[in-house]
Amino acid sequence: VLDRTEAGTIAFWPEMPPRGDPTKFRTSIPPKPAHRMNLWSIMKNCIGRELTKIPMPVNFNEPLSFLQKLCEVDMEYSSILDKAAACPDPLEQLALVACFTMSSCSSTYYRTGKPFNPLLGETFEFDRTADLGWRCLCEQVGHHPPTTAMDCMSSEWHMYQDYTMSSKFRGKYLQILPQGTTHLVFRKTGHHYTWRRVSSTVHNIIVGKLWVDQSGEVEIINHTTNERCQLKYTPYSYFTSATPRKVYGMLFDRNRERRMVLSGTWDNRMEYQRITSVQPTGGPAVTNNIPTAKYGRPVVGWEANTPPPGFEQMYGFSLMACQLNQPDETVSPSDSRRRPDQRLMEEGSFDEANSVKLQLEERQRERRRSRESHIASLSEGERAGAEYKPGWFHVEKDPISGQAIYRYSGGYWETKASGKWPKSIDIFSTKDQQ
Repeated sequence: VLDRTEAGTIAFWPEMPPRGDPTKFRTSIPPKPAHRMNLWSIMKNCIGRELTKIPMPVNFNEPLSFLQKLCEVDMEYSSILDKAAACPDPLEQLALVACFTMSSCSSTYYRTGKPFNPLLGETFEFDRTADLGWRCLCEQVGHHPPTTAMDCMSSEWHMYQDYTMSSKFRGKYLQILPQGTTHLVFRKTGHHYTWRRVSSTVHNIIVGKLWVDQSGEVEIINHTTNERCQLKYTPYSYFTSATPRKVYGMLFDRNRERRMVLSGTWDNRMEYQRITSVQPTGGPAVTNNIPTAKYGRPVVGWEANTPPPGFEQMYGFSLMACQLNQPDETVSPSDSRRRPDQRLMEEGSFDEANSVKLQLEERQRERRRSRESHIASLSEGERAGAEYKPGWFHVEKDPISGQAIYRYSGGYWETKASGKWPKSIDIFSTKDQQ
């Protein structure tokens, strides 16, 4: 079923399978072995460079692909979206969506490992229809710059995005600058939200314990009602007694009047409160550019889950993270679960994983050179049709931003049900293919 939202976009609303007996997911992974490596011997040649173009040993990774990590950080707290979908008040729905956007940062408090860079054409599916009511598909649709497309669907909401980033090593810290817009559409109302991700900084790259901070501003916009929420992530400073990992937000109605405030920390919890009255102009002084106001009772919009037992020895994984790489013979041949270097790392075979990783990356470079050579041999009119095309996503113009965005083309879940996957290059093979 296709519905046209008030913002003008078209969203897929297929008949979702009914909830049933959920898959029995594992609750742990093998503990991380004690492997030592001289970080500076590798990083000293990376200062000022784009890290996605530098081959890194698995010793700095966690045994997940970025496709899996994206699914986890966005969907671990999907229950907030279920609650928002059932919320009749659009302002409170916006507050819940704002809390949901912040929840994606929470795992970085425990996690400093780098996910595997996906190979071009790599996919990841996570079907939680039976227990959580949604299913998610990610695909690596571009390589330079690395670009991931994602589509997640429930019977009440639809979230989609394409994601890319730039990263620079600055000697003492690593900057990660996300790019791309996330879209969320609620089925009953057609309310269409967008937001961008906050920037991250990894500190103590060379000396000391690694830790991650989030900083910057994020605006969540309801394009149907023209209401919006502005969140500010305060960077940590050694020279202030301010609460670490603090997030503060203000929610505005369509007339740009302040209606709610949000406050919390991105690693623990987030609350929102209605503004019940505002001091008239000319009254007492303004604090932090916000007029003196009275507030209603605080409501908890998001609270972090308790990590599973022994998570410190499991790369800091959440319960959902432990489930992502669980072997599944029904998934696509290009699914991240089938990636051999990642599986070897999870099993503790770091040396073999490093060897296989280098082979997979070299095979990918060979495929790129072959494709570029073929395109160069074609006439100008033939080249457009010879460019690399993703398997399950296509590019279209986003009616909100006017920019190109990857959208799900359909067909993946039907293909999985048939068991007849299309023939394609085995991207996880280290051998020559004819």
